[in-house]
Amino acid sequence: MIASATVAGVSVPVARAVVQPLWACPRGRRRWRRVTPGRQALLVLAHLRCGDTYAQLAAGFGIGIATVYRYVREAIEVLAALAPSLAEAMDIARTKAFVILDGTLLPIDRIAADTPYYSGKHKRHGMNVQVLTDPFGRLLWASPALPGSTHDLTAARTHGIVDALTEVSLKCWADKAYQGAGGPVRVPFRGHRLKRWQRRHNSTHAKIRCLGEQAMTTLKGWRLLRKLRCSTNRITAIVQAVLVLHHASA
Repeated sequence: MIASATVAGVSVPVARAVVQPLWACPRGRRRWRRVTPGRQALLVLAHLRCGDTYAQLAAGFGIGIATVYRYVREAIEVLAALAPSLAEAMDIARTKAFVILDGTLLPIDRIAADTPYYSGKHKRHGMNVQVLTDPFGRLLWASPALPGSTHDLTAARTHGIVDALTEVSLKCWADKAYQGAGGPVRVPFRGHRLKRWQRRHNSTHAKIRCLGEQAMTTLKGWRLLRKLRCSTNRITAIVQAVLVLHHASA
């Protein structure tokens, strides 16, 4: 169990990124804690990176399931507080030639009755997360999670992404889902009877946007995000914690 966190490719900087905030937290220095902050960091990494369940972690670390739940939640809250805001991400993005905007669906375990979380596009339940990447496909920022039925353009406007891009006059490449966003957002042409120059434009546009898929792959490289079985109220904090750990290991 403990070795799985190492096999998953978790580097030393990532472990350090977890340990340092926990040491800074007053609760992290209490003598009665069952594990040290270092082992707590390893426990959290095993949960996020490898997707190990609370029961598996409890058996591997010799503690109770309730204790595992408390340690994981505590660490995620500490890390999520360190996540960059959209304004901070824009300060970094404005030094780039352009950014790539895309949305992804994080699957959740919900039933058909949970209509707000059902994505008609993906034909499954999940949470909508908007992602900004640089021209090389490196993850810059991830938005708070919204119900899966939320359209990508609606989500982008809800988070203020379009307004933020317009304010810094930063060009942004996005797919057809963002048609009508306006401002600096560039989308491909729609329709079946396109002219040759429009088809060439769409082909070039797709080559640029495909770099953004690397960020999606990086994000879902954390196995917990491949199928979330927790409360939907906690998903935003989990995504933000993963973003902080990703930046620490980059």
